[in-house]
Amino acid sequence: MPIFVPQVCVELDMDEETAVLKAVKMLKLKQSDIKSASIAKKSVDARRKQNIKLVYTVCIELKNLEQEKIIAENNPRVKFKCSEKLKVVYGDRNLEGRPVVVGFGPAGILASYMLAKHGYRPIVIERGEDIDSRVKRVEQFWNECVLNENSNVQFGEGGAGTFSDGKLVTRINDPLCELVTSLFINHGAPYDIKIKAKPHIGTDMLRKIIKSIRNEIVSLGAEIRFMEKMELVNFRGNRIYSVLTDKDEIRTNAVILAIGHSARDTFEMLFRNNIAIESKAFSVGVRIEHLQKNVDRALYGKFAGHPSLPKGEYAYSYKVNGRCVYTFCMCPGGVVVPAASEEGGVVTNGMSKYARDGENANAALVVSVSRDDFGSSPLSGMYFQRNIEKLAFEMGSKSYAAPMTNVGTYLDGLPYKEGKVIPTYRCGTKISNIENIFPYFVNDMLKIGIKKFDTKLNGFASRDSIITAPETRTSSPIRILRNSNFMSISCDGLFPCGEGAGYAGGIMSAAVDGIKVAMAVMSKFANK
Repeated sequence: MPIFVPQVCVELDMDEETAVLKAVKMLKLKQSDIKSASIAKKSVDARRKQNIKLVYTVCIELKNLEQEKIIAENNPRVKFKCSEKLKVVYGDRNLEGRPVVVGFGPAGILASYMLAKHGYRPIVIERGEDIDSRVKRVEQFWNECVLNENSNVQFGEGGAGTFSDGKLVTRINDPLCELVTSLFINHGAPYDIKIKAKPHIGTDMLRKIIKSIRNEIVSLGAEIRFMEKMELVNFRGNRIYSVLTDKDEIRTNAVILAIGHSARDTFEMLFRNNIAIESKAFSVGVRIEHLQKNVDRALYGKFAGHPSLPKGEYAYSYKVNGRCVYTFCMCPGGVVVPAASEEGGVVTNGMSKYARDGENANAALVVSVSRDDFGSSPLSGMYFQRNIEKLAFEMGSKSYAAPMTNVGTYLDGLPYKEGKVIPTYRCGTKISNIENIFPYFVNDMLKIGIKKFDTKLNGFASRDSIITAPETRTSSPIRILRNSNFMSISCDGLFPCGEGAGYAGGIMSAAVDGIKVAMAVMSKFANK
């Protein structure tokens, strides 16, 4: 049970061993006291550009457990961490058939993994293709603008996160995050995702990891059916009876819905069948692109390009009268990708590889919207999203080209002039008046945000920075209501899960929710 020493600061040119020795010295330990010492976390303090530091949390395990406890009690800087084992409780209710997991994104993958690991042999239904076929399908869309509505950037093995930056950053403070991280490392992720304050895998590495995890899940007895779409959940009374797909009827009384935030036809099916759903707040906006070297220079000053520093990334927010404009899903050295899942709509997203070595940086720049903006009907937020996407499609010549302009034109109405930042969106762009896509309050807040964030990152409002629209799939527009046992309040045996159900935001939090829901299923049903 090691102790953790946070906020150990060293110069950029100093190595990790220096940080470890500094932590040992801070605690006045002898080398003979120490069983092991290593780096637990690593981050960068760039608040003062003239004196950028590397900041470490050092993990020290002593030979004497009592000595660890005494040090932790007497030193407020030191944290004492007890490792906890995952406790799985098995229920006694009869499981009719095999549990079904709908969707094979982060939530569905981890739910399937947990069930399979504990002998429940789930059947996984995924409307999209396996990762290799899906990558080819997406490349075809980007090259030829031919969209497959079931296999695309949103749907298929790995979920929407497969075509992203593979970020594992999360705001949730849950010990299950370590389980997810360890699983990824065991399947090929670099060990540094356990150490970095802002870990990422990149879309290229994430694809290999997902395939490897899938192979383990199958080896544990699961069945994964790609290109099979759930059409209906059948009930008897208020209990699950079966799942009807476009190819089969699967008898089961346990269904995990890990459907992702873009499964609009599934949302409509659940609503028609009186499953309790409510609309929820989300955000809409644009993708903004800058030159990565300019972002690095703005953040790191004279130290930009130093080998000890990661590619520069940012996260900003600003609130006016209860409405927020903010950046998220920032992709250093990345590209803006076409991410539509419905014909006749344009959607953008950001993606980067593990190396993050592209010329541009991009980020979502979005504004919060709520029921006051789109209505209180459970599906009204979804239709609000769709309307924006359709307007963008019309503006982009109905070819999946994305409406685009630069910051100078958007802010000041200046004539468009090509600058140093070249748009990276693969299906082509069309210079457009982006203001016509969004309600006035979204445009107002986007402009406020651009100007405000320029005070934090010099050059954010650079006139030749590129804006591509729209970014609409920031999170699910609905929440499928569930109780404290993770089960739908409307239907016994139906377990809403992950980002699509409204209970997560990003790879890590969705994966953790998948684990929790799988454990809820196991606590209810016996492993036969």
